[in-house]
This record gives sequence, structure tokens and C-alpha cells, in this order.
Amino acid sequence: MKINDVILQTVTKIVVFIILTFGVELFISGHHDPGGGFSGGLVLASALLLLYMTYDIETVHKGIPFDFKKIAGLGVFLAIAGSMVPMLFNEMFLTQKKGEFQLPIFGATELSMELLFEAGVALTVVGVVVTILLTISEDVN
Repeated sequence: MKINDVILQTVTKIVVFIILTFGVELFISGHHDPGGGFSGGLVLASALLLLYMTYDIETVHKGIPFDFKKIAGLGVFLAIAGSMVPMLFNEMFLTQKKGEFQLPIFGATELSMELLFEAGVALTVVGVVVTILLTISEDVN
């Protein structure tokens, strides 16, 4: 017997958008304010968890066809690569450099190597959390 959860699914679509927006804001504000890759990644993973709880796994996988183990691996690679890039320029491991760049839409924008490291941390957290939750849900069935 299939339960009709129209209200739950409609509210989830709105709430997931809000949670994803907040997760990205937490990730981006991590340079100067509390936040960053770990907390932003946890918030992003919670949005995916809400989708998995509202819809079935097959439906979510049709909309988000990613292997989250590979996402976690890509995150680890980005975090390590972002940490090692300064070594190519005779700097110490994890040295953070920043510069100002002219971007087409945003204009003068300050970017740093920390953003690459934090992106790696966020992807790793999302990949690991979602993989753990999917593995636990497989064991329950």
C-alpha cells in the first residue's frame, strides 16, 4: 500500500532548497565567520537526508545520480591537493595564499587556496555522511 504524501513532498522541495542555500552560505562564510567545509557539508548532507527520507532511494538516485563514495574520494583529493599546491612554490604544507581576481559578473573578488581545501572537506563530509546513511538503510531492509 502506497501512502500519498503530497504535502510532505511539496514542503520538502521548498525546505531542501532553503537548507541547500544555507549550507552554501555556511561554506562560503567559513573564511571570516563561523562555518566552512565541515559545517557546510553537514548541512548539505542533511538536505540530502531529508530527500531520502521523503522519497524512496530510487527516486532520489534518478534526480541525483552520483556515487557518494566517489564524491568523498574527490573531496579527499581536493583537500590534499589544495594543501600541497603551496609546496610547488617552495612554501610550507597548508600555507594559504590569496589574491584578488576580476570575475565577469562579480567584479573584484578575493579568492584563496583555503576555498579549495574547504571544498574538499565539504565534499568529503557530504560523501561520507550520505554513504553511511545509505549503508545503514540497506541493512534495515
